[in-house]
Amino acid sequence: MRGIGSRGDTRTRVRTASALATAMVMARTTGAFYVMGGVLGLTITAIAPGDEGNRPLVAIAAFIALLLGLSLLIWGPRMPHSAHHVYVGVATVLVTIAVYWFPNTVGAITLAAFYVFVACDAAIFFSWRLLTAHLAFAVVCCLWVVPSRGLPWWSGIIPSGITVGIGIVVGILTRMAADADIDVLTGLLNRRGFDRALNVAIAQAGRTGQGLALVLVDLDRFQKINDHLGHRAGDAVLQRVGDTWAKLLTPDQRLARYGGDAFALLLPNTTEQAAILLTEQLRAAVTTGCSAGVTSWQPGESGSLLVSRADVGLYRAKQAGRNRTVLESSRQLPLAVELREAIDRGALDVQYQPIVTLGEAGAKAVGVEALLRWSSHAQPEVTTEGLIRVAEEYDLIADLDELVLRRACADAARLQETFAQLDLTLNVNVSGLELAQAEYADRVAGILADSGWPADQLVLEVTESELAAESETAIANLHKLRERGVRIAIDDFGTGYSSLSRLATLPSDILKVDQSFVASIRSDSPAPPLLGVIAALSKSLDLQVIAEGVETEYQAAVLTELGFALAQGYHYSDSQPVTELINDLNERSGLVGASSEPSTNGWIPVENPLD
Repeated sequence: MRGIGSRGDTRTRVRTASALATAMVMARTTGAFYVMGGVLGLTITAIAPGDEGNRPLVAIAAFIALLLGLSLLIWGPRMPHSAHHVYVGVATVLVTIAVYWFPNTVGAITLAAFYVFVACDAAIFFSWRLLTAHLAFAVVCCLWVVPSRGLPWWSGIIPSGITVGIGIVVGILTRMAADADIDVLTGLLNRRGFDRALNVAIAQAGRTGQGLALVLVDLDRFQKINDHLGHRAGDAVLQRVGDTWAKLLTPDQRLARYGGDAFALLLPNTTEQAAILLTEQLRAAVTTGCSAGVTSWQPGESGSLLVSRADVGLYRAKQAGRNRTVLESSRQLPLAVELREAIDRGALDVQYQPIVTLGEAGAKAVGVEALLRWSSHAQPEVTTEGLIRVAEEYDLIADLDELVLRRACADAARLQETFAQLDLTLNVNVSGLELAQAEYADRVAGILADSGWPADQLVLEVTESELAAESETAIANLHKLRERGVRIAIDDFGTGYSSLSRLATLPSDILKVDQSFVASIRSDSPAPPLLGVIAALSKSLDLQVIAEGVETEYQAAVLTELGFALAQGYHYSDSQPVTELINDLNERSGLVGASSEPSTNGWIPVENPLD
C-alpha cells in the first residue's frame, strides 16, 4: 500500500483537466476564441490597405476559423477532450497563414497578436507538458513567419515572448484558482469543485434534455482503519480508491472526494440503471467495502436537492447492511407503480412452505414459512428477490412487510385453530431496512396483538449480512423482540459476514443453513464436512438448525445422520396457499411428503374452516 507521498497519476489527471476543463467550458471558450479571431480577421482583411500577400487566402483562413468556432459552440460539448488539441494546433496554423499572406506588413505584425489566444486556451485547459508543446509550436511559427515579411530576424521575439509570458501567467493563475476546487490528498475535485461541476451539468441537462445521474459512495467502516492502522493507512486507502475509480471513468464523468471517506460521482447523459451498473463496477474494482446511493436529476430540481436524495439512498444502503447500492429515484418504474397499487389493494399472495421434523417417523409439520408470491404485468419475470429490492429502492418495503406479516399472522391463526394439537411456528422474513427502523419492534407487537398470534410462535428471519451490519437500532430491535417472546432466525447462514465470535453474541435462536450447502449433498460424494461443523456449532450455542432446500430423500437421510432435526424444501412440499396447505395436512395426518400410510399418532383431522 502506498504512502501519502504517492498519489499515482490522479492528481496529474485533475490538473490536466481542471475544474474548468469540462466539455462545455472547453467548447465555449475555444469556440469563442475562434469566432472572435475569425470575425476580427475578416474585418481587418476587408479594410486593410495594401497589395502584398494574398488577401483572398487570408479571408479564407479567417472564414475557416469562424466556421470552426461555430462548430465548437454547437457540437463541442460532445467532442472528446483530445479534439481540443487539434483545434488549438489548427488555430496556430491559421494565424501563421494569415500573418504570412496579409496584404501589408503592419497588419501582419498586428495579426501575430492572435498567438496569445492560442496561449490562453492551452494554459487554461491543458497540462504544463502539453501547454509547453503548444507554446513551443506557436513560438517557432512566430519566429519564422514575422521575419519572412522582410523584417529583421529578431522582429518575432517580442510577439513570441508576449505569447509565452501570457501563457505562463494564465497557466499559473488557472492552477491557483483550480486548487480551491481540488482535494489535496487525492487530487480529485473537492466538495466545492464538485458542486460547481454539478450546477454546470444541471444547466446543460436543462438545455439539452439529456439525463443526469448522481452517485454518493461511502467507504464502510473506514473509521476502524484510522483507529487501528493510523491515519496514514487511511489516507493511502483513499488515494488508492480514488486512483482506481478515476481510471474507470470517461472524461465527462466527474469524480470527487466529497468529504472524509465519501466520494461523489457525476454522470452526465446517464440513466439510473446505467448509473447502478457503473457503481457496481466501481465497487467491485476495490477491495474496500463501500455503500452507494444513486439518483437522477429531474427538470426543475436544484443541485442540493439532487445530493440530498442520493444521500438518502446512501443512508438506506448503510442501514440495509452496508456494502451495497441503493437507488433513491424521483420517479418510479412501472413495476414500482404496479407494486404500490397491489399493496394498496391487498392484491398480493402469501403462500406457506412447511418446516418439518427429520426422522424415521416421517416428516411432521412443526411450522410454516410465509413466502411472498405476486405476478407482475409490467415485469412478469421478476423474482421475489427482485421484488423486494424494488420495494426497498422505492420506499415501499415498510408497507409490504406489514402486509405480509399481517396476512401471515391471520392465516397462521386459522392453521392453529384447525390443528389445535400442533404448536406451529410462523416464520416471516424481515427486510434489513425495516429492522433498522426505531419503531419496528413496536409495530410487530401491534400486529401480533391485532391478529392474536402468540409472540412465542413467531420467528422473524433476517439474513446473516443484515445481522452483521452492527446497526445499534437493528440490534436493539432484535433484543426487544426476543424479550417479548419472538424468536430470531439467521437466514442463509454461511453466506454472510458474521464471525463465530459475533454469532455467539448475536440475539438469535435459530440457524437456517443456506440451500447451497444442502445442494452439495450427493450420493456420489461424501457429505460436506461443513454441515457437520454447523450441526456441532448449533449444539454448542444451543441454537436450533433448519436445513433449507432439501430436494431428495438421500439429502434428508444424510442430514438426519448428521444430527439435523428440522428441514424444509421441495422434497416435502412446495409453497402453497393456506387453504391447500390445510387440505394437505388433513389428508396426510400432519405428515408432509409422506409416501407410506399415515398413522394417526393422535392426529385428529378436522374440516377446513376456510371452505
